[in-house]
Amino acid sequence: MNNFLIEPSPHIKSSITTQKVMLHVIIALFPAVVAGTIIFGLRALLLVVLCATFCVLAEYIFNLITKRKQTVSDLSAVVTGILLGLNLPVSLPIYMAAIGSVAAIVVVKQFFGGIGQNFANPAITGRIILMLSFASYMTTWSEPFWYMNSGVDAVATATPLAMAESELPSYLDMFLGLRAGCIGETCIAALLLGGIYLISLKLINPVTPVAFIGTVAICTALAGGDVLMEIMSGGLVIGAFFMATDYATTPLTTKGKLIFAIGCGLITFLIREFGTYPEGVSYSILVMNIVTPQIDKFTMNKPFGVKKEAKQK
Repeated sequence: MNNFLIEPSPHIKSSITTQKVMLHVIIALFPAVVAGTIIFGLRALLLVVLCATFCVLAEYIFNLITKRKQTVSDLSAVVTGILLGLNLPVSLPIYMAAIGSVAAIVVVKQFFGGIGQNFANPAITGRIILMLSFASYMTTWSEPFWYMNSGVDAVATATPLAMAESELPSYLDMFLGLRAGCIGETCIAALLLGGIYLISLKLINPVTPVAFIGTVAICTALAGGDVLMEIMSGGLVIGAFFMATDYATTPLTTKGKLIFAIGCGLITFLIREFGTYPEGVSYSILVMNIVTPQIDKFTMNKPFGVKKEAKQK
């Protein structure tokens, strides 16, 4: 007599693991790390590496204290650290980066049960915590290649979102990352390379970045703004490809991802156009992370054969 294995769905299993997914994300972020290092110097690389280290240590120590199973080998803490580091100005003091890293892992991720249980993207929330706590440091930007001027500290300048139209860089400079901003957000070429890599492996759904960026582009065009400049300014591209596509904090269905991305795009545009902050990507993703359970509720596919319950009179 044959023995049948009875288990819950899904019945089709893949060889892909959390560790492998995170490794691919690290590979996809590598071009942005390299570009950020070239543009802003070795301190940029140091900041990214230290953020990843702080995140890993925070997760390890938290699991040790709470006697939970160690999860640092899944590389999710490394990804959080790299993303947080890429979303920081190169001149940010190291101790502030440490605070943001610990908050991202312990407060946002581990307090809610660890990977897959967090309600918001840890890197995004860590950045917002730093933005609210150390606003002046988080909005002090350095000129590209400032480190080549020997004996000179980082030269402060404005980002394209805060510049007058006459002072804006060329489209080519924007695409190559030759402008002020966070370490990993400036080089659009590097970010697109990483994003295409993840899409080619089917690790992220292209609906999210396309709808996110497309919504900002359409709103900008309707408002009479410079569409290309708006797309390449701020953290729109890194947010669309690497943070609005987070598995745990975004909707499950394609329809839900579309709604999520459009919501991110609208909020980003409204903050940029009417808010006191010139940038709104981080806040838009956090807001949509919070409403993701409701999006899932209204967009989940109906199981095959299940009929809608008749309303009781």
